[in-house]
Amino acid sequence: MVSLLFGHTAFAQQEDVLEPKLENISWIAGNWTGNAFGGTIEENWSEPSGDSMMATFKLINNGKVSFYEIEIIRQLENSLILQLKHFGNDLKGWETQDETIDFPLKKITSNRVIFDGMTFERISNNEMNVYVDMKQKDGSIKVMTFHYKK
Repeated sequence: MVSLLFGHTAFAQQEDVLEPKLENISWIAGNWTGNAFGGTIEENWSEPSGDSMMATFKLINNGKVSFYEIEIIRQLENSLILQLKHFGNDLKGWETQDETIDFPLKKITSNRVIFDGMTFERISNNEMNVYVDMKQKDGSIKVMTFHYKK
């Protein structure tokens, strides 16, 4: 299994930088599906409420769940942070009880939310890409693209 790397994904286009507020990323909310890791992926994001957005992620291979994630984006002082935890198909956690995988916010533009190691890109109202920096066993970095549709 690959592990996440906390790197930065850069984009060449220049866009206006928006304030780090949940309402500026509310376009992420919705029920998204796609294909990755040889299976079907589902990611379901809530609307902003209570200073956070919450998501569940599920990978299905050959009709069975391979793993789950719980993700949150929450207001942290004057910024946002994306945090997640992984769970096996038996709901046993991969990380220790108090451990989370954290992605601090880099910037928000009209069509991108760039965290350190994970970027959400709005393609249209019904399509988005999520780019995750993944560290391979040999130490190299691979940017994994998750293409989602509502």
